[in-house]
Amino acid sequence: MRDQPPYPPPPEDVLEIGAPEQFAALSHPLRQRLLFALGHRPATASQLAAQLDAKKGNVAHHLKVLREAGLVHIAETRQVRGGTEQYYQRTARQMVVAEPQAAGTAVMLAAVAQELDRSPVETHLTLRHLPLSPAKARELGEALAQLVDEAEEDAEDQPVHGVLVALYQQALPTDTTCSA
Repeated sequence: MRDQPPYPPPPEDVLEIGAPEQFAALSHPLRQRLLFALGHRPATASQLAAQLDAKKGNVAHHLKVLREAGLVHIAETRQVRGGTEQYYQRTARQMVVAEPQAAGTAVMLAAVAQELDRSPVETHLTLRHLPLSPAKARELGEALAQLVDEAEEDAEDQPVHGVLVALYQQALPTDTTCSA
């Protein structure tokens, strides 16, 4: 195996997810796993297939879907034994859902649920409803974003952990009449 120089970080720090093809791309659990695997360094379809114990053709198909949705790009190509190896990389270090909508959010949460189920260690999942003023909610949202943004990464040989943060205002009931 060749010595690999440190790769530059993804071209963007944050990518806003909002297009239907992006939600569709994120809806498949293997695509989520590919994005996790590409979290630290570019890799070829063959390397990803071996790492994820998946068929190379299947991985190549899903990489194409992710690329067409703008979630990965080809970071490097290299000539090998008469062919060209393509190294794929995420287009952004972090992905943020610009305007969450029910259908897109549901497919993303379903993929995350599968990742939670596959986790080899105990996971942390908490849902809590808090009465907060708009100012307090804004402050909490900023604190959560800062916590995620400033989290220090360990060495690349450490397990990758997914972090999903959501803060939303609970919808009021549509029927506010009381039957007596």
